Amino acid sequence: MGFPEPFYRWRPHPWHGLETGPDAPEIVTAFIEITPFDFVKYEVEKRTGFLKVDRPQRGSSSPPTLYGLIPKTYCAERVAALSPEVTVADGDPLDICVISERAIDRSEVMLSARVVGGLRMIDNGEADDKIVAVLLDDAVLGDARDISEIPEALIARLEHYFLTYKTLPGEAHQVEIPEIYGREHALGVVSASMQDYEDHYGG
Repeated sequence: MGFPEPFYRWRPHPWHGLETGPDAPEIVTAFIEITPFDFVKYEVEKRTGFLKVDRPQRGSSSPPTLYGLIPKTYCAERVAALSPEVTVADGDPLDICVISERAIDRSEVMLSARVVGGLRMIDNGEADDKIVAVLLDDAVLGDARDISEIPEALIARLEHYFLTYKTLPGEAHQVEIPEIYGREHALGVVSASMQDYEDHYGG
């Protein structure tokens, strides 16, 4: 007896084995690595695809939204070209922060999200953009199409989290956020990361 289609004999790699999204760059798949309930930073280990402990959160805050990666994206030359302050990107999958009105308290889940904007972040001289999206069909914010439609307090929390998540009081900041951008630029960043992935891993 055969297995039904589609069937994966082995679990797909979250970065390389899942699709970017049903209507990328606007509607993308997010593979969630961290939830707002996590005080440890987890991330997908690039070789195996398993979730690993990266480090405990250094400060007292946890991420204000779901946080993960967009499959089959890569931050390299094309993504770096969208940040005038730098010449290189961080060489990771593109990060995504997903807003959900209902609490999702587990990671290693995949979901569909609508891209509404992003944070143009520079981390130690490398482009490290954070795409902001809303959970598709979210009951409260599912109709949002641009970051301007998201409560300012939530975006301020995201900005504060990323500005401080690697530093403690008295330490020099490693991170800058020169710009919070809207939907159109965010779609350009996602498209650039998809092309960077194709350039480096395609074929």
